[in-house]
Amino acid sequence: MNATLAADIAELAAQEHPELKYSPKIRANTADLARVRESLKHFVRDWSEVGKQERERTFAPILNLLSRIEPEQRDRTRILVPGSGLGRLAWEISQLGFDTTANELSYFMILAFRLLLSPDTTQEIKQHKIRPYAHWFSHQRTTENIFRSVSFPDVVPRLGPNFQLLEDDFLKIPMPAGTWSSDQTQTPTHSSQGYDYIVTLFFIDTSFNAFATMEQIYKLLKPGGSWVNLGPLLWSGGGQSRVELSLEELLAAAEEIGFIISRPSAEHRDHPEQQRTVECEYTADPNAMMRWTYKTEFWVAKKPQ
Repeated sequence: MNATLAADIAELAAQEHPELKYSPKIRANTADLARVRESLKHFVRDWSEVGKQERERTFAPILNLLSRIEPEQRDRTRILVPGSGLGRLAWEISQLGFDTTANELSYFMILAFRLLLSPDTTQEIKQHKIRPYAHWFSHQRTTENIFRSVSFPDVVPRLGPNFQLLEDDFLKIPMPAGTWSSDQTQTPTHSSQGYDYIVTLFFIDTSFNAFATMEQIYKLLKPGGSWVNLGPLLWSGGGQSRVELSLEELLAAAEEIGFIISRPSAEHRDHPEQQRTVECEYTADPNAMMRWTYKTEFWVAKKPQ
């Protein structure tokens, strides 16, 4: 079942990218296979009913913050979601009415996401099935648990006027071409160029250079714009060039770059912009005998006017 799904993704990729040709010289390695499996598991996290509880836990602080913006202002509010993976958070933001751009670099994720975006391959909910837990036998009570299937998607996403996919390295993204003026026309006014919000979910610790990533976030934001973050600091898989920071160092560096961060305080304990810890899981198996919990950090950092 999983091989059939992977073949469908590859076939669509070949149709959308005719320049791609099979070469016997190309050999997938263990790391490639792990990334394929991880991408397939994200169908469960992002686009199935099984992943709903996990999504609600991680999406809620971000969506609650954005929901405070008046509906009539949302179509003029630009939001960028780098490291968007299979795109569910970005799609949810677009459903609130915002001009949303999902940005992803990994084609393991991009090609899987396009299976859902294409009307040629996905027309209805629960059209596809996957056995997402069949590749790891640890912490399982029964064989039935290991090989159980999950149907997806729970909704059918489509790209549109307020939901775009940008396939590029985040550090190479240019400033948006134009910005919305009060009369709904696009004007390249330099003083208001950039995104109103940049939302990073489980993203900042994927950076080889967190300083460069935060500088790019700052550069792409409009004056007065906000960087909204939720995630852990799982520095992994890097070489000698990776910069690995503690949370304290990361926030101090963000402030040196120029961000203003809303610090925890008693009088604003329940404010949506309040920095706080959110415990959550990531691509977890709800039936497994093991739970892996992240104590992720949520914060809002503003670029000064």
